[in-house]
Amino acid sequence: MFIAENWKDYEVLDTSRGEKLERWGKYLLVRPDPQVIWDTPKEHRGWRNKNGHYHRNAKGGGEWEFFDLPQQWSISYPNLNLTFNLKPFSFKHTGLFPEQAANWDWFSKKIRTAGRPVRVLNLFAYTGGATLAAAAAGAAVTHVDASKGMVGWAKENARSSGLEAAPIRWLVDDCQKFVEREIRRGNHYDAVIMDPPSYGRGPKGEIWKIEDAIHPLVKLCVKLLSERPLFFLINSYTTGLQPAVLAYLLGTELGSYGGTVDAQEVGLPVSANGLVLPCGASGRWEK
Repeated sequence: MFIAENWKDYEVLDTSRGEKLERWGKYLLVRPDPQVIWDTPKEHRGWRNKNGHYHRNAKGGGEWEFFDLPQQWSISYPNLNLTFNLKPFSFKHTGLFPEQAANWDWFSKKIRTAGRPVRVLNLFAYTGGATLAAAAAGAAVTHVDASKGMVGWAKENARSSGLEAAPIRWLVDDCQKFVEREIRRGNHYDAVIMDPPSYGRGPKGEIWKIEDAIHPLVKLCVKLLSERPLFFLINSYTTGLQPAVLAYLLGTELGSYGGTVDAQEVGLPVSANGLVLPCGASGRWEK
């Protein structure tokens, strides 16, 4: 399992009955988590002294309940000298997936030790965690997300991390259409990162289902790789896309480059018991 174990400002304190108790800086949040199927005693005092609680409803949505929580605050990831701005918003999110730090640490080392300029394409780039990690390691990054709000948030995170002058190209665009245009333009990248949603709709009503769309997108992205690709990372939070599926995808499409494939669950340590909470899966190809 790829475990994000280098956080200081974030931790999973406890988990029980479909929820996790987390510390984000000095604030405690309770959020739903479908992986938490166990019913263990909620003994940690944070369950009673939380600053925010996201309640799911029967229709699949939900709403936040706040107890002395600011509209926005920040946490740092000192391992890479990054700072992220947080603000609770729709569907339980805060603007950061802290488990992805396991991947940031991995590819940051690859970029720093490459011994050459590295160009990274980050698709479905959200609020820029991977973008900033790659830029801080010295890469030139193209950050693509279809949401103008998310790209704006990513730029805020770049400023907070002292990376406003880093070579990052910020783009609000449909990821697949952008990749198709980059192929026609003849552009190439040394690394690709993608964190596609399980399901979504495009601006013209196009339906995105990861099970149907991920393989064609990976095939397109392989056409963008340089002659000396460094790595290819796929993240998945979809139950059907197990690590072995990601490994098969990467092995199929990148086999001609040699290299190695490693795909595992991604997890966060739980302070209460020393166990690990699974948080999706990642497939890594590297040369």
